Parts: sequence; structure tokens; C-alpha cells
Amino acid sequence: MDNKEESKSLESVSVLTWEQVSRLNEVLTEVVPVHGRGNFPTLEVRLKDIVARVRSRLELSGIRVKDVRLNGSTASHVLVQDIGWSYKDLDVIFRVDLPHESEYRLIKDVVLGTLLDFLPEGVNKEKITPMTLKEAYVQKLVKVNTEQDRWSLISLSNNNGRNVELKFVDSIRRQFEFSVDSFQIILDSMLAYYELAQTPMSQAFHPTVSGESMYGDFSMALSHLRNKLIATKRPEEIRGGGLLKYCNLLVRDFRPASEEEFKGLERYMCSRFFIDFPDIGEQQRKVEAYLQSHFVGEEKSKYDYLMILRRVVNESTVCLMGHERRQTLHLISLMAFRVLAEQNAIPNASCVTCYYQPAPYVRDHNFSNYYVSNQNIPTWLPCN
Repeated sequence: MDNKEESKSLESVSVLTWEQVSRLNEVLTEVVPVHGRGNFPTLEVRLKDIVARVRSRLELSGIRVKDVRLNGSTASHVLVQDIGWSYKDLDVIFRVDLPHESEYRLIKDVVLGTLLDFLPEGVNKEKITPMTLKEAYVQKLVKVNTEQDRWSLISLSNNNGRNVELKFVDSIRRQFEFSVDSFQIILDSMLAYYELAQTPMSQAFHPTVSGESMYGDFSMALSHLRNKLIATKRPEEIRGGGLLKYCNLLVRDFRPASEEEFKGLERYMCSRFFIDFPDIGEQQRKVEAYLQSHFVGEEKSKYDYLMILRRVVNESTVCLMGHERRQTLHLISLMAFRVLAEQNAIPNASCVTCYYQPAPYVRDHNFSNYYVSNQNIPTWLPCN
């Protein structure tokens, strides 16, 4: 039994090539602006610097960091370049123990205190409180503390959608939605290299970096990523069913690894989505938030995305009453129409000839009270 578990564990891990390590180095050393609200200055942050400082200060505060990992679309970008979309959030996971409420508060204080290091010269840091920094630079602050999930998230603002997301995880039930976003790249060897190495990174001299697929089979997940295939396991476990991400993959020309299997999985996705978001207002807020965070600079793709979402909901929703389903479809149609309006893609009405159909009684001689002209009336009449 132990040998089987060890073999399964080895299948999920792989060592990165030099080309992948080189891309990882570019991601970690790139300057990312963290935009301040109001008059607060923009912070120029390199991911390697803020991660190293947060980790060091957590250790000094008594919180042991087991390892640090790059997660999500950025990890996918490192492993396979040019797969149809640019990476968005810089998602970093710190694996820690969170047994008490005090650890959550300490982590928040450490991150906010670290932001002081990145303020430009000349700023009087003594008058800036943690609450002020939170209001100025934190876009999202999340804390989850249940029996099965214990983690927190601090997302630093970026006006171009490339937020620096620092996630501190003790336990989490589900760490991926699809095989192509299941990768985590362990950063500890890179951080050690930046701290200790005296020579620039090269093909002949660079750290050994490992990646892990939470999907379970690294080679298979990487093959899915390279060939733009969609695969998942137990979508009913994913909050929202993975429905919105699934449609995002479809609009970027990914396709199901198994068309037959995904016909059934689409029903699971829709069912879980409507269980988690039963109210039409919740559905609208969820879809709008997804569009805002995942389509920055890709306005023209929003309409196609909403049309794909509408098709999947229309074809695969079996858990709603008829009027509820029509209500959701109507909502998605209105959102798509609004996207076109925002892009000025709706034709000028003065250039359009619209038609209406005469009422049935016009041809019915029983309605003698209505005047009917002697001319032949076409089936459709022009409005003008």
C-alpha cells in the first residue's frame, strides 16, 4: 500500500526544464505595480522580493512556512508558453499551520507591514497605519476557518488585472478546477538561489525546481495543457461547479478531452453552480465579477464567453424549474447585449429596417368591424 501511494505521489511531481526555469525567473523578477487608491503612490514590487520578505517575517514571528508555491494560470504559463491566454493574477501559496485565530491576524499584520518596505523614498512611514495600508492597497481580504478549510487570502490591487495574490493555506478541500490549472511550482530553491548565488542564472547553472499537479498525474495534465484539452475530476466538489472556468476554456479554443464524458459533467457543473448561487442576483454578481477579473484587456471576448455560457446553461441545466431557467438565460442574454453596447457593436438603428407581422385577424373576415384594404398584404411589413 505504501509503495502504491509513493508511486502515485511521484507521478504528480516533475522537475522543470531550463526553459521553464527561465520563464519562472522572468515571472519572479518582473516589476509588478501595486496601485494605491486615491493619492497613495504605486508600489513597484518584484514577486521574488515580497515573497521572500513575507516568508522571513512569518518565520521570525513564529509561523513556520513549509514551502512556497506558484499556483494557477501563472504556473501554467511557466510550464507551457503561448497556450491562448496571458496569465492574470500572480497567485502564491504559503503552506502554514493555522490552528488559532491569532495566526490569521498575525499573517495580515506581517503582509501589511511588508508593504511599508516598498513605499517610495520620501514617504513618511511613521504616520501610516496597517489599516491605512489595507484601505490603500488591498483589493480583497478573505479568511476561511472551517473543519475542512483553513486558509486566508490577501490580494494586492493592480489596475490591469494582474493582482498579487498571497494565499496562506493550512488545509483546503479542492485546490484545482481542471487539469490545466492544477499545477503548483515549488519556489523554495529559487528563493534560496536569489539569496545566495553570486552568478546570474544560466542553462549551465540554475537551481533544480519541482512542479506538482494536484490533478494527480503531472504528465497527463501537462499533455492536456499543451494540446488545449479540458479534463477534471468530481466537478460537483468545486464551488460553482467550475462552470465559469469551463466556459472560459471553451472560448479560448480548449476542447473536452472526452466529448461524451463532458455532456454528463456539464450537468454536474450547472447543478452545483445553481446550488451555490440560487438567487438571480447572486448569479449576476458572480458572472460580472468573473468577467471583470478574467477578461481585462479582452473586451471583445466577453460576448463570445457569455454566448457559450448561455448555450451550456440552456443545454445542460436539469435542476431548475422552467421559469428559473428562463430567468437565468434572460439574464445572460441581457449581459451579452450590454457588452455589445459598451463596445458600440450594436448597429445604428437608422440603418436598420425592422419588420413586424400583421395581427392574424387582418385576414379573418369574421372581424367585420375592422377595415381591411383591398390590397394584398405581405406576411411581414417594414416598420418604415
